[in-house]
Amino acid sequence: MKKNTQILKTRSKLSLGDLILAVSSCTKNTKETVAAVADLLGSGQVRVEANGRLNRARVC
Repeated sequence: MKKNTQILKTRSKLSLGDLILAVSSCTKNTKETVAAVADLLGSGQVRVEANGRLNRARVC
């Protein structure tokens, strides 16, 4: 596993890009990154919002 190099500032809301960067800093390759992000979205641990409205994240 890669050493954690991504440090996120404390913010109330992060972008999807921030999530992907944080996850990719802890995974070996892009396949693991995609799997981890998909699991976070599918399990409901991470919610996707746009303009204050929750969007459904569909994991295929």
